Amino acid sequence: MDFPELKETLRSFASPERAEVTRSFFKMGPGEYSEGDQFLGIRIPDLRSLVKKANAVTLRQAVTLLHSEWHEERFMGLLLMENRFEHAGEESLQEEIVKAYLANTRWVNNWDLVDASAPSILGAWLLPRKRSVLMELVRSENLWERRIAIVSTLTLIRAGEFVDTLRLTERLLGDPEDLMHKACGWMLREVGKKDRDILIFFLGKHAPVMPRTMLRYAIERFPQQERRAWLDSH
Repeated sequence: MDFPELKETLRSFASPERAEVTRSFFKMGPGEYSEGDQFLGIRIPDLRSLVKKANAVTLRQAVTLLHSEWHEERFMGLLLMENRFEHAGEESLQEEIVKAYLANTRWVNNWDLVDASAPSILGAWLLPRKRSVLMELVRSENLWERRIAIVSTLTLIRAGEFVDTLRLTERLLGDPEDLMHKACGWMLREVGKKDRDILIFFLGKHAPVMPRTMLRYAIERFPQQERRAWLDSH
């Protein structure tokens, strides 16, 4: 499937009714994070089903999709980049994709776009490499770049590496955005799945000053009585 055919097929999956439902999952009001975003109403499984068929779509064309005003086209662009990264036979090709990803973070501009791409592109790239870019991203004024930084560490956590997640979370304890509190709490919960003692140690140091949402997400898998004790001590 080439680029024009992919674009045409994407539009054939669009549903105004589904688009209206999709909007309910995002904060669309004035000043909220999804203000001005536009939705075609395409199901994520339909997007994923097209990825393997779009083998004639280039990286440049995937980035063109990422620049779309339509949310699902941006999602498709990221899925194509993820697929190319996974199947790239050479490190230089993976690096090209990662550079394209980092150069276009302004269009990775919603929580679902970040969560679907950051671990499998940036996180996978950084697994055997230095990770200074994570600290650069976490210092950004852009909410989505900060979320890319912390969510990218999901790949590291799954490999048993927690230092970057904990360091970034410490920096984000005072972040003003609820979406960041949720992301950090999610990553802490994932750390706890691998090593509960490390999570308990981190909570012992920081739980009193953590945003309550972050704490709730971090302790979600704890027994009810233990969750209540942590929340009561907050």
